[in-house]
Amino acid sequence: MISLDRSLSQDEFNRFATVSGDNNPIHVDPAFSARTRFGRTVSHGMLLYTVLWGMIQKQYPGARQISQALMFPNPAYAGDMHRFTLTETAALGGSRVLTTQVTRVADGAVVLDGQTEIALP
Repeated sequence: MISLDRSLSQDEFNRFATVSGDNNPIHVDPAFSARTRFGRTVSHGMLLYTVLWGMIQKQYPGARQISQALMFPNPAYAGDMHRFTLTETAALGGSRVLTTQVTRVADGAVVLDGQTEIALP
C-alpha cells in the first residue's frame, strides 16, 4: 500500500476545468456552489483520479491502464486534506489490479472508491 496526503486548491479545480472542458459551476463557481447542497465547490472526480494516476506512474513507471471502475460517494472540497491510497490486490502475469481510494482526512469520509487494472511495460 502506498499513500499520499495532499489538498487540492480552487486554482487546481479551475485549471482542470480549462484542460478538460468540464466547466460545471459546481467545480468552478464558489457563488453558485454556495447555494447547492454541497455549500462550496467540489472536485472533479477525474482530478482526484489524476493524482492517483501520478502515484501509479511513480510506483509502476510506464504502466498503461487496462480498466478502471470509480465511485464518488462523498464530495471532495478545495482546501481539505485528502489521503490518496493505492493497494495492489492481484498480480495477473504482466498486469496488476489496484484498489484506489481517496478519503477526507478530517472525518475519514471516502470521496473516491475504485479499482484499476494496469499493464506493466
